[in-house]
Amino acid sequence: MPELRKDPVVGRWVIIATERARRPSDFVAEPVRPRASACAFCEGHESQTPPEILAGRPSDGRPNGPGWTYRVVPNKFPALRIEGELEPSGEGLFDRMNGVGAHEVVIETPQHGAWLAGLSVDAVADVLFAFRERMLDLKKDPRFAYVLVFKNHGEAAGASLEHPHSQLIATPIIPIMVSEELAGSAQYYDMKERCVWCDMVRQERRGRARLVIESRDFVALEPFAPRFPFETWILPVRHRAAFEESTEEELRGAAAILGEILRRVNQALGEPPFNFMLHTAPFREAQLESFHWHLEVIPKLTAVAGFEWGSGFFINPVPPEDAAEALRAGTIRS
Repeated sequence: MPELRKDPVVGRWVIIATERARRPSDFVAEPVRPRASACAFCEGHESQTPPEILAGRPSDGRPNGPGWTYRVVPNKFPALRIEGELEPSGEGLFDRMNGVGAHEVVIETPQHGAWLAGLSVDAVADVLFAFRERMLDLKKDPRFAYVLVFKNHGEAAGASLEHPHSQLIATPIIPIMVSEELAGSAQYYDMKERCVWCDMVRQERRGRARLVIESRDFVALEPFAPRFPFETWILPVRHRAAFEESTEEELRGAAAILGEILRRVNQALGEPPFNFMLHTAPFREAQLESFHWHLEVIPKLTAVAGFEWGSGFFINPVPPEDAAEALRAGTIRS
């Protein structure tokens, strides 16, 4: 029988459609197969991107030249622009402000045919370090309230370029999905004087039905009320509201878990397109006792259609317990 489940943070209900239950092998997502063709993000083509903001290269390496392990550059076609002032204004009941922000691209590797799941722990950690360093720098700008880090892998997930990359966008307002998490977390904390995310980590480590993998410092789990099949969350075990306050050791641990989850998703689901999003505390609220940074990994396996758009409900044909079992095994189950 179908089941309604409520997310304990934002109060969102989802439908776990057990009568539509599907095995990993039932999904026919087009696998992502990078073609080994050169592009602006490839090593040796540095002049084709805007000048780098940050890069991993030897101390004697030449900026904007070959010899790098990762690069961060401004997006050539930014959603928001770094120049200007916000200048908020009103038009009757409507509010507006200038589209000021920052939009940057993290080129994760010089190798066009590589992908994050196949990189070493050190290489994935470098990408996470790049996120942290750019967030710390952008945090200094009083115009910005938040930075959203995200990755689109594969055309079906919204990637317009094949070369492995992720993005970050600094915004002058807190995104509504993050605001909902902040509000739900604060309400739980007010009632119980505990962090809902910490409680979630403790319960899933005890119960283990939705736990995929864990290390000393991190867990990867299937949330109780997932919107999408095989939606996976990575959370630090220790309470930490702001991602940018993570230590290098912590980020190396996060890199190990992230790489392992992406490999297991590939093994179980045949290398599907996916998105990931980093949710962290807003810049001016880094010490929140009620919030916990986390990374959401969502394989692109189903489409959002009229019912979801019209109702706010999501229909998920894969119970999270079954998804966790498949990812723990790390192989396609027939």
